[in-house]
Amino acid sequence: MTYCKEKLSIKSLTNIFYTGCKEEELLGLEYERLPVNKNDNTAVSYYGEFGVCELLKEFAKEDNWDYILDGKEIIGLKKIHDTITLEPGSQIELSLEPQKTITGLKQKTDEINKVLIPLFDKYDVELLNYGIYPKSTYKNIKIIPKKRYKLMANYLWGILSDVMMRETAGIQVGIDFKDEQDAIRKFNLANRLSPFITAMYANSKIRGGVDTGYKSFRALAWLNTDNERCGFATKFKQDMTFEDYVKTLLEVPLIYIVRDGKYIHMNGRLNFKKFINDGYMGYDATIDDFKLHANLFFPEIRLRNFIEIRNHDCVEERYMYSILAVYKGIFYNPDAMYACEALLDKFNCNDIAEFRYNVPRLALGTKVKGYCAGDITKEILKISADSLKQKLDSDRDFLDPIIEINSQGLSPIDLNLEVVI
Repeated sequence: MTYCKEKLSIKSLTNIFYTGCKEEELLGLEYERLPVNKNDNTAVSYYGEFGVCELLKEFAKEDNWDYILDGKEIIGLKKIHDTITLEPGSQIELSLEPQKTITGLKQKTDEINKVLIPLFDKYDVELLNYGIYPKSTYKNIKIIPKKRYKLMANYLWGILSDVMMRETAGIQVGIDFKDEQDAIRKFNLANRLSPFITAMYANSKIRGGVDTGYKSFRALAWLNTDNERCGFATKFKQDMTFEDYVKTLLEVPLIYIVRDGKYIHMNGRLNFKKFINDGYMGYDATIDDFKLHANLFFPEIRLRNFIEIRNHDCVEERYMYSILAVYKGIFYNPDAMYACEALLDKFNCNDIAEFRYNVPRLALGTKVKGYCAGDITKEILKISADSLKQKLDSDRDFLDPIIEINSQGLSPIDLNLEVVI
């Protein structure tokens, strides 16, 4: 492989995000679940005769999926545009080709589950729809043999970084944007919405077999992981640009780069800006280095060639599809976006950060400046439901499960404790 010696420019880096501009309004889904033993809810290892690796091999044969390899190690499966990959603690992530409708994503998920779930059942393994392993902790969960994860585990700091990597499972949603202005507007609104949506879908209270006192321990883990690359990526400025996001990334320390399959450990010795200016051990920065670096940046909302919304605990499927419906109703209707912006205009950046800090423990009961998160989420759901109803969108029906429990001041964890204890 040949690497260009010409120094990267801000323009060349921002062009990466301009390539995401499109007229489509698709929904992307990444859905992580926890493989646990049915008899005691302990984590299933990657390794061993009945480990996750062997189960994926059997599934690949049964449903004609190809291996995704890291060297000689199986780290996932792929089939056309869909993938099944493994997170560091063997959490199983299903990533689907974006669709116009939630119904389309559900049909694809159902097709895969029709083969995957019975296979796991045969070995008394369940894919748990929950935000954190309920019994096993990182001390007895081995990281899968993926080089990237081992480097991340050695580098990421924060008192709960190991919990975040090895124990937690989440749901991520992808939203399209038409141009830079549309992207920044959606990015800022998604950041402002994030603590309220986190509260709405809190589902990770039991950890290590005990009640932690936090309705979303997963959200707490992210709060306590490497705040140079996690948390909020910006201050929600209305005049923000793609260039501003790039400049944020330039200040983030590098973990590693790859050259001809070899991992070059940077371990935070320099940020990307310095790498561009000075190089490192004879290596010059490339566009591929920047793309990798951007993918090792883990804010609540991440800008890619779409808006990646990352702040949800894994929940059972009926609630998972409602997450997609919430965002579809809001982000693909300018009037609904305006209504949400007006709703949240009373909160400045510090208020949103305060909500985010307290939501892991209190979820919908979190209060800031006299406002309760549960009251805000009711309004968010109403805006989304009205938007989808106005468009005569049948995906509106996916909102019903979350509207029902939210009206009672409940999050999924309030109905789910017996499942995981």
